[in-house]
Amino acid sequence: MKKFLAVLMLIFSTSIMADPQAGNDYIQTAQAIPTDSADKIEVMEIFWYGCPHCYLFDPILSAWVKKLPSDVYFKRVPGVPRQEWVPMAKAYYTLDALGLTDKLHSQLFDAIHKQKTLKPTDDAGTIDWISKQAGLDKKKVEETYNSFSTNTKVMRAMQIFRASGATGVPSLVIDGKFITSSTMAGTNEDSLKVADYIISNIRKEKAAAKK
Repeated sequence: MKKFLAVLMLIFSTSIMADPQAGNDYIQTAQAIPTDSADKIEVMEIFWYGCPHCYLFDPILSAWVKKLPSDVYFKRVPGVPRQEWVPMAKAYYTLDALGLTDKLHSQLFDAIHKQKTLKPTDDAGTIDWISKQAGLDKKKVEETYNSFSTNTKVMRAMQIFRASGATGVPSLVIDGKFITSSTMAGTNEDSLKVADYIISNIRKEKAAAKK
């Protein structure tokens, strides 16, 4: 009987600990970050192409994104905590502006971490790489890379990084209110489980508010 009770207590305690803990597995963002749509729950990844952890996380995250329900919206924002990270932020927004994100996002990661043919701090090398991979005129890529629009988006990315309270990348910001990461949650997979948990709670809150 004692063994049976001990097993029940273990199961019960494990089930209680299963839920992610605020302040440990995730925290509130330093500031509330406006989302793109009030009708959907936003998940934002803050990343840097030069980060090896982001490189390893990307395929896991991409598989998770494909299974997201229709009420959840995913976006990426390049992390820019310091000047050396600006070239890769500009690279991301250049790909986005030229409609090349789906085609070259993973390839850019590979060029840096697998082939090691591109340095993440190299402006000229990045422009050259994008133009060659996309088969585009180098001048067009350079103009997009250095455009007012791109630089404005990079400035906004800097603001988002500060507002999120992120201390590193990759980090996930859920609905502009909560942030988690593999460092907080334990593993890349665990950070996605935490995101799922927060999404579920926000969904319940939205449903309750409509009643």
